[in-house]
Order: sequence, then structure tokens, then C-alpha cells
Amino acid sequence: MNFDRNTVIGFVLLAILFFGYFYLLNTEQSEMRQKQAREQFVRDSLAAAQGPAIDSQQWVKDSLRADSLERVVQAGSFSPATDSSEIRFTLENPAVIVHFTSHGGQVEQVELKGYRGLDSGRVRLGGANGSFFGYPIKTDNGRTTVTNQLEFALADSGRNPDGSGYVLFRLSGSDPTRYLEHRFDLPKEGYLIKQSIRVQGVEGLVDDRSLRTQWNYTAIPQEQDLTFEKQNTQIGYIEKEAFDYHTIGNSSDRTFDGSVNWVGVRQRFFLGALIAPKPFQKGEIVWSDTSSTQVVQSRSSLLLPLDSKGEAQLQYYYGPSDYHTLKQYDLGLEQIVNLGQGVYAFVSPLNKYVILPIYEFFRGLTGTNLGIAILLLTLFIRVMISPLTYSSYLSGAKMKALRPEIAKLKEKFGDDRQAMSMEQMKLFREAGVNPLGGCIPALLQIPIFFALFSFFNSEVSLRGASFLWAHDLSTFDAPIEFGFSIPLLGGHLSLFNVLAAATSFLISWYSMSMTPDQDNPMLKYMPYIFPVFLLFFFNQLPSGLTWYYTVSNLVTIGLQFIIQTYIIDHDKILAKIEENRKKPKTKSKWQERLEQMQDQQKKLTDKQKKSGK
Repeated sequence: MNFDRNTVIGFVLLAILFFGYFYLLNTEQSEMRQKQAREQFVRDSLAAAQGPAIDSQQWVKDSLRADSLERVVQAGSFSPATDSSEIRFTLENPAVIVHFTSHGGQVEQVELKGYRGLDSGRVRLGGANGSFFGYPIKTDNGRTTVTNQLEFALADSGRNPDGSGYVLFRLSGSDPTRYLEHRFDLPKEGYLIKQSIRVQGVEGLVDDRSLRTQWNYTAIPQEQDLTFEKQNTQIGYIEKEAFDYHTIGNSSDRTFDGSVNWVGVRQRFFLGALIAPKPFQKGEIVWSDTSSTQVVQSRSSLLLPLDSKGEAQLQYYYGPSDYHTLKQYDLGLEQIVNLGQGVYAFVSPLNKYVILPIYEFFRGLTGTNLGIAILLLTLFIRVMISPLTYSSYLSGAKMKALRPEIAKLKEKFGDDRQAMSMEQMKLFREAGVNPLGGCIPALLQIPIFFALFSFFNSEVSLRGASFLWAHDLSTFDAPIEFGFSIPLLGGHLSLFNVLAAATSFLISWYSMSMTPDQDNPMLKYMPYIFPVFLLFFFNQLPSGLTWYYTVSNLVTIGLQFIIQTYIIDHDKILAKIEENRKKPKTKSKWQERLEQMQDQQKKLTDKQKKSGK
């Protein structure tokens, strides 16, 4: 065993980890595409089988008329509210424009002023087909209706003393002692919308002094790659004071048997959440990602208690999935930002307390040029791990100095690898060389990789930020498009990814030139697998991440040359090795056991050879 062999082992372990992770990622994406194709095929087949055997326009008119009559009957004393005209109202602050509708007295849609959608207009959250908030109320003769099917009246609007805006919707019927009020307040800054619900005549309108709320939320695509966006979309919630989440492809529902603080749908960079300051008591959330034009559709059914006055409070968050923005509300919403989740939760502290603050510091220095901010972040990380880097290169220099003696051992023992290994271990111990000196530093950098992978996939500031030829650092750069799809690679070639793979190849080539075991074909070619792996599996990743690896690899190449040429004195290393050889050696218990095992194995092998003869 020698340093470069262990360096190779480090590369192999890294490649296995990366390959496993991205193989699972690619498998999930492939299954998702197949699932969507099957469902679209079924829908198309059903549509084709149902020919226009009837007058479709007349059928629609008759259906609408029947539906309208049914809603009037269901509304009972609130039936006048089924025939009222819809009124829309808008509140805004520097962050958002909130559109309200009298149809259900609810938030209709929210526009984010600081973010652009696929159509180059503002990002819009909520308001998509099937999105609404409502709850059932009792009317007459044991009938019930739901608030989102009724037209509220615009009762009041204006400004609060603190400068925030408000709007008040009221639903009244033929009985003046029973009515509903929905009041919304939008603060001067931020994304949190507050709603106050008042139920006058609560005993006659709801059961158990509780509202059985339903919040339907449809997430429409906000990114170019719908499959990747779905891969990075989650359903999150806090139940019994503990946060949990589900990726939308893994399961389709969750039943709550305890208190729920909030439920939310996080797309890759944006979050829609329903929050109860006084928690919901129980309920469920169901979601589906079967649509080929939508990211996910969710339906939350939650029980909201009313206080002694028949009132309840709700809050809505429609805004960016930004860690610090969410954390300022002190609601636990920041936990849904993927800075390290599941089996990779161990990198979350590294992201929160090191990478994210340093990135934001450099971002403040560079302004809108986030490519330079990433470059400075890369240099900072390389400085931070420089002791490991130097230790690795020093170990490599020591192993290179032992190359002539290792060659003599190989000549002496020939194909007897067991004897060769025993003598090699003795040589390392005499020279004071740690054979794992190159492997351990490489393995210790694994958490940094997974932390950066999570960071670059979730950092909303990269969205739409251009750098060099990349128009958006949050997605892959595609200066070369094939016009067709290549398995694993896709329909484009990322230039930053090509640079990352090429520089990784140069690092591998340089490392192999340092190895003492130049004749082992496995060790000779294994390090080159990683650059090929990079080329195929990193091609779909954010260009910010592949730009980081390009810079990091260039730094590695420069450090290797400088340290090996100008800092490490090979004559001093040889003198130090000779000095170590003269010192008395003490064996650890582990070394003693290892030598005993090797000696026993050698005796057993020799015995088997003799008996075979």
C-alpha cells in the first residue's frame, strides 16, 4: 500500500458516492417522465374515444344552469351571494402585489416584484386552476355550502396607522344575526399576509366552534426544466412542533393526528404556505404531480378552532424560498429550504453557518456579478481546507521519495504480494510515512461537496443571474445544443461542465505521474473514471456549481505545481526519512495485530503452496 494507491481509493470512493447519488437522481427523473407519458397517453386515449355525439355548447350551458340552481339551493339564506358580481381588489408593498377576490373573500393571486417568470413577467403564486381557500357553513334545512362558492361584499379597505394596508370582505344573508367577515392585512414590507376570520352567529353556521378549512394550491412551473423543478419540489409542514417533508414523487398524502402549525408547497425557489398562529388541530394533505403542465396540485383539509368570539387567525406566505427571509418570521418556515435534508442533513450546519454567510458576504462585495462571488467563495473554501491540501501533497512527496525503495522491494519479492505488503508496511513505519495521508484528506472533503450541491440547488439569488455565457447560474449553461437527446447527457453540452471535467482529468493525470506503482493497470486507469463521470452526470446541474468546480480544480492544479516545485524540499524529505529510520520504533496494538495477521496469512499461504506441490 502506498500514498497514491490510497489517493486512488479516495477518488474511487468519491466516484462511487457520486455515481450512486446521481444514478438514483437520474432514475427518479426517468420514472417521472415515463409516468407522465403513460398518464398523458391514457388521457389522450379517453379523449379520442369520446366523440362529439352531443351538442357540446348546449351541454355546457345546461350544465352551468343546473350547477347554478344547485348552488342557490345549497346556499339557502345566503342565496343572494350566489348571484352577485365578482369584485377584485389589490394591495401591494415593495415586495408583492396581492390580488383579492370577493369570490370566496380570499387571496386570488400574489405577484412577486423582485422575480421574473418564464414569460418575463413577474412570478405569480396561487391563482392557478383549482387554487382556492374555503370552508363549509350551514345554511337552511340541514344543507351546507362552501365559502369559496359565494360572493362576499367589499365592506371596507384602507391603511392602518402603521402604514400597512387592509381589505375587509363580508358575507351576509337574509338573517342579519349570521354573517362572515374576512379581513386581510398586508404589512409595509415582506411577504406575510394576515387573515382574520369572524363568524357571527357561530352556533348556527359551524359545528364544534371549528372551521373545516380547505386550502387547494396548484404550483405552476417557474423554471425551464419542469422535470428538475419537480425533483426539487417538496410538501412541508410542522406537526406537533416537528418539521417534516415529502418529495412529491414519493407519496401522495399525509394524515395529521396532532396540532399543525403550517403546511406548505416549496417549489425549487418559491414557497406557498398556509399558517395558523393558533395551530390546526388535525387534518390531512393530499398531493398529485400527474399533470404535464403543472408542478404539483395539493389539497389541505385542516380543522381550525374558533375562539370565544367566533374568530380565528391565519397567515399566508407567498414568496421566495430564501433561508434568511423565512427565518425572520420565526415560524420554522426556513426548515423547508434544502440546505441538507434526509441522509445529507449532516451538511446543513456547514451550509447555514459557513457557506451561506460567506457567500452572502462576497455577494455584498460583488453586487450583481454572482459569478465573481462564487469564485471568491471557492477561494475561501480552498484556503479553509489548505491544511488538508498541504498534508496530502506532503504525503505524496514522501511517497515519491520512497519510490526507488519500493521498486527494489517489488524486484525482490516479485509476485508475492503478501510479502511485498508486509515489507512495504515496515518501510512506511521506518520512514515515518502515513500510507493513508493522501486518502483521508480527500474523504474529509466529501461533506463540502454535498453541502455545495444542496446550496447551489436552493440558493434563490442565483436564479436569473448571468455570468460569461451562462444566462442563469441556477440552471445548466447550454451554449451547445444537439437537437436530440443523448442518454445520461441530455440534449445539450454544458461548457462549464466540460471545463470541470477537463481540469479534473489534468488533476488525475498529474496525480498518476506521482504514483510509485506505475505498472498496476487498475491504479493507472481508475482515476480517469471520475472526470468521465463528471462529464455525463454533472451536465444537468446548475452552472453555478460546475463553475465552482472549474475554479476549484484550477486552484488545485496551481497549488500542486507551486507546493511540489517551490515549497516542498525533496532533499529535506529524504533526510527526514533517514532520520526517522534511526529512531527507535514503537508499534501500536493495531500494528501488532495487523502484522500478526499478515504473518499468519503468509504461513498459511506457504503451507498451501507446499501441499499443492
